[in-house]
Amino acid sequence: MPTDTESRITDLPLAERVRVQQVKLLSDNWYTLKTTRFDFLRSNGEWQTQDRETYDRGNGATILLYQRQRRCVLLTRQFRYPVFVNGWQQLMVETVAGLLDEADPVSCIRAEAEQEAGVHLREPQALFEAYMSPGSVTEKLHFFAAEYDDTDLVGEGGGLVDEGEDIARFELGFDEAMRQVEAGVIVDAKTIMLLRWAERHVFGPPARQGPSLVFIAGPYRSGTGDREEAIAANVRAMQDAAVQVAELGHVPLLGEWVTLPLIEAAGGRRGDAVWDRFFHPHAQAVLERCDALLRIGGESAGADAMVKAALACGLPVHYGIASLVARPA
Repeated sequence: MPTDTESRITDLPLAERVRVQQVKLLSDNWYTLKTTRFDFLRSNGEWQTQDRETYDRGNGATILLYQRQRRCVLLTRQFRYPVFVNGWQQLMVETVAGLLDEADPVSCIRAEAEQEAGVHLREPQALFEAYMSPGSVTEKLHFFAAEYDDTDLVGEGGGLVDEGEDIARFELGFDEAMRQVEAGVIVDAKTIMLLRWAERHVFGPPARQGPSLVFIAGPYRSGTGDREEAIAANVRAMQDAAVQVAELGHVPLLGEWVTLPLIEAAGGRRGDAVWDRFFHPHAQAVLERCDALLRIGGESAGADAMVKAALACGLPVHYGIASLVARPA
């Protein structure tokens, strides 16, 4: 447990815990490298003098360009001297990126996409922001993603020669990109972060060999007035769909098969606090391990929530059994 002193100090605005004594400029050849002596108020109440070097090159932006239908991404390859002197003997594979240089993040990433990859961005999606090396570099990076197609390729890219850039763009299958991350071929942090984001929100995991695990979502209590016979009819409709999924060679799964026995074992019943704690959260946890979702039946807020969760996981959503493809025998 923190002491009263620690709690009081950690509650202070950070600006009240830092007293700058001296700042020296070490280099401004490219951007600015400074050394700073300052006092820092530690959590035990003692002031400690520290010396730190900071490299300030402004903030930046990066973007993952992808094609969902083709399950591929567009990356760049270029020489990076700092990693070369640290022993890296290959060109760096990266997402498009650049410094803001006083521009706003969206304008910056639009310009960089055309300069580096020859891609005209339609609607870049802002994802998150991150400090990539907070121990020494001031830069905050703005992360984006955007889908593209062949009509968006408006140039060759390559970067700016007068800035020493010699950039090649290339397409790479998403699953191969993830294999290269695991194998240590792709080692750029921002690129790995964006690929991991795409794995969760765009593409999902690689397609499994063999039958797909298909989550079936449909009305359960919706529109029944909690009448037992109406609920039973909804369950039968989902079970009938499960049989059809199995006949196509896939593995069907109803959230009710998993959650209802669990709720009963926990002493709950329909609509109580135990139900609320288990039903949809556990169904969504099961959904994340499936390969696809089949939406059947009429209106249902719960089933629609499962559709939304499936799309967020990058899973394909089928509206009706006819859109499911039979697995070859």
